[in-house]
Amino acid sequence: MTGFDYDLFVIGAGSGGVRAARIAARYGAKVAVAEEYRVGGTCVIRGCVPKKLFVYASKFAEEFEDAVGFGWTSEKISFDWQTLVANKDREIDRLNKAYVRNLEGAGAELILERATIAGPNTLVLASGRRVTAKNILVATGATPFVPRHLPGHELSITSNEAFHLERLPARICIVGGGYIAVEFAGIFSGLGVETVLIYRGEQILRGFDDDLRNHLAGEMAKKGIEIRTKTDVTRIDRSGDGVRVTLEDGAAFGAGQIMFATGRIPNVVGLGLENAGVELTPHYAVKVDAYSRTTAPDIYAVGDVTNRVNLTPVAIREGHAFADTVFGGKDVKVDHRLIPTAVFSQPEIGTVGLTETEARKDGRAIDIYKTSFKPMKHTLSGRDERMLMKLVVDAETDVVLGCHICGPDAGEMAQLLGIAVRLGAKKSDFDATMAVHPTAAEELVTLREKWQPGR
Repeated sequence: MTGFDYDLFVIGAGSGGVRAARIAARYGAKVAVAEEYRVGGTCVIRGCVPKKLFVYASKFAEEFEDAVGFGWTSEKISFDWQTLVANKDREIDRLNKAYVRNLEGAGAELILERATIAGPNTLVLASGRRVTAKNILVATGATPFVPRHLPGHELSITSNEAFHLERLPARICIVGGGYIAVEFAGIFSGLGVETVLIYRGEQILRGFDDDLRNHLAGEMAKKGIEIRTKTDVTRIDRSGDGVRVTLEDGAAFGAGQIMFATGRIPNVVGLGLENAGVELTPHYAVKVDAYSRTTAPDIYAVGDVTNRVNLTPVAIREGHAFADTVFGGKDVKVDHRLIPTAVFSQPEIGTVGLTETEARKDGRAIDIYKTSFKPMKHTLSGRDERMLMKLVVDAETDVVLGCHICGPDAGEMAQLLGIAVRLGAKKSDFDATMAVHPTAAEELVTLREKWQPGR
């Protein structure tokens, strides 16, 4: 290759961008990656990794309570928010350095500056230096959405700031009903914060199976989380050291903090995409084809900035497929179907495949198998918590179309269930599999009775 500074220039050092850069470099490409913040992206720096650490932290209060039923006594137990934040920061620093080490070890050049597209095959760095590249990959992820039209929106925080609060508020209002809102509601509540969740929809977690949504909402309410649906915030006012939140129906209440978790939007502002003819979708995501190609020659995009399936493993797979195709001489497309996923709510959700509503859309006959039970642990802990498991099965072919779980370790189960569903396992295959006893997961292979409406 001649005439360009780089074979590949990646904008954004998140999960997708780093994977693409590493694989392309291993194929012999001359690669540069520009990152204006820290290497690792949303997931590692201010997303799923620190959030999962906070989820662990928030569960200990219940664990201490549950231990009493098993003969333990818990005395002089206390929690220090600053210690958690400091230890989390230490782990994020370690991961950031590991990402840098792996990137440079693969032979890619890391440029710690903001890069924008100046034109076809041309980029400009924050320092003013211009570089050229045969191929450009946009992997800038997404950013939290805050309704700027809302009076008082500047008094709110998002998930970005939640990881760095100086102190925990006594009460928090979380606006949103997606997985980020639900997960943070569990985190704050578990850490002793009075938590109110506001969602304008009918029920939290739109797009998930209705039985899962309803079950989780009920379990969250048992933990003291107040969920207000079918309403929204109309204004936020400063009130002492906190805020006063007003809702659509005129109801108002005070809180130490208000957090918006109303979704994330593609991070495309100021990237100069228009300078190279890169088109956006109506929702301002970078428009791409099955090979992650944009509408501009030699410019590609992967991850949340494309708003296909906004999950870290998906971004990694897209980045790898891009590098295999463009630099490895392979023809690799990413299959965005049957993606297992977890919501680290409390209790957590693990799911793969079609919901019951999705399965019934085309009129096909569906069999439902589901069960709700108290996990074995709580027979001694005395905690009022139930687990839900559900299988959606094609009545004609016996193929399992969807698996949905709400309860301890649901995410771990979903990863393995994802393999079975992807391979087209039938309900009879589940039935023929020996149970591992005593486990909650054995319910998945011992379900025999079809669920009848009204039961």
